[in-house]
Amino acid sequence: MKTKYDIIIIGTGAGGGTIAYKLAPSGKSILILERGDYIPKEKENWDPREVFTLGRYRTTEKWYDQDNQTFSPYTHYCVGGNTKVYGGAMFRLRESDFQEVKHFGGTSPAWPIRYQDLEPYYTEAERLYSVHGERGVDPTEPLATVPYPFPPLPHEPSMLELYHQLQSLGYQPFPLPIGVRLGDNGKTGTSPLKLSNFDGFPDITEAKADTQVVSIRQALTLPNVTLLHHALVEKLITDQTGKSVSKVEVTHQGEKIHFEADIVILAAGAVNSAALCLRSANAQHPKGLANRSDMVGRNYMLHQNGAVIAISNKLNTSQFQKSFALADFYHRADDAPYPLGTIQLMGKSDPDTLLDLAKDHFPGKSFEELSTHSIDFWITAEDLPDPNNRVMVRKDGSIQTIYQPNNREAYIRLKAKLHHILDQLGGVDPLQKDSIRVGYDLGISGVSHQNGTMKFGTDPQTSVLDIHCKAHDVDNLYVTDSSFFVSCGAFNPSLTIMANALRVGNHILERLQVSHRNTTIYTMV
Repeated sequence: MKTKYDIIIIGTGAGGGTIAYKLAPSGKSILILERGDYIPKEKENWDPREVFTLGRYRTTEKWYDQDNQTFSPYTHYCVGGNTKVYGGAMFRLRESDFQEVKHFGGTSPAWPIRYQDLEPYYTEAERLYSVHGERGVDPTEPLATVPYPFPPLPHEPSMLELYHQLQSLGYQPFPLPIGVRLGDNGKTGTSPLKLSNFDGFPDITEAKADTQVVSIRQALTLPNVTLLHHALVEKLITDQTGKSVSKVEVTHQGEKIHFEADIVILAAGAVNSAALCLRSANAQHPKGLANRSDMVGRNYMLHQNGAVIAISNKLNTSQFQKSFALADFYHRADDAPYPLGTIQLMGKSDPDTLLDLAKDHFPGKSFEELSTHSIDFWITAEDLPDPNNRVMVRKDGSIQTIYQPNNREAYIRLKAKLHHILDQLGGVDPLQKDSIRVGYDLGISGVSHQNGTMKFGTDPQTSVLDIHCKAHDVDNLYVTDSSFFVSCGAFNPSLTIMANALRVGNHILERLQVSHRNTTIYTMV
């Protein structure tokens, strides 16, 4: 087996898969390492009980909380990472998210780059991941130089009616930007595709624009790119100076292998990337690789996330109700001087979850009766970077997360705003009057929006990565998952991770060109 490459990429999710796509045409030899396997195409892909209740595709790994109690993280180790089961919501952060912002719970710090620095890469990522959306509807949307690549997904009748009702109440809903590959059916003659099971499900149709079907597959069409799955990276080993990763230690099917590369790109997810660096402590990096600042693992953020499900006499015939969002309270509200967050429609709840949530209110009701009379909302408020919220590695090598939610007032107020909206809907539509609301708040196991554990910045004393997401302390180590986030805004992070991976990929391509020119000159001399 070949063990020397120009570039090694660890992870195949939003950050790893996207930068693999970006770097593949360079002609450099690239090894992509993925600890999991491909999710098979099988009927269980769309079986809610298998996917949600039994966790067929989730890791069985246990993490520890701050009280040393185990929990099961809601995360997936597979080719494509968590994008295989994400909801494809592709939001840009707003301009204000890159600046210092005051919140109920404190202050969200400024990023070392501005929105304008990332804007062209947002555009590139939207094109790559076939984002369907509409500019000019959301009053909070940031500047965009071009329209979305594709028009928004059409609202199903029940959601279109809800959309207009919200507008009549003075709110400003906007089509939710979705990464989905529908194809041009009018020209190709292929059958139309109707979406249903989406959020949380692996998509057997491959319509969902995840990194496996979009980026990894494209990268692997080139002969210089190799993917090794079932390859668990155990440690990053530096040279004697400690300034360069010299070997990547991997366990592959029970065999220990050491790979080498000129550039190593870490994209294992904010928790696992931080944990890997902590496990890679050595004499030159006694607190963990690239951890001179003691910031590796710190400032761990998850978002304040939760679901609110409104059950009423109103019939909801939607198969795919995930079609619009509200950002009316993103910056402030009439009774709140600080940001609250976002409200969006989510995929329909699975039978076991809905029946359990509603059992006290609707005893004896079937899932079909409840699901066809419910609307599912997802609410997100920002949590703030706190160095005491952190990822740690226990003596046995297992992961421990220390996390206390903050900025809870924003989340509580946002949920109250949604309940008020539902009350208002009952006033304009008798069938929605006195709806029963059930739901849940995500706890520490809900790690789908994990970020912030290796933040980037200009000061090596207070940040782990420079503005190109290269480790301050290690000359050939880059990080392209959500670890680099300085703050997290209140939108799904996927598109920002992808856009930044394209930005970092651009920088690495320039670095490789400089290196190549220098090598050529040296040879000639």
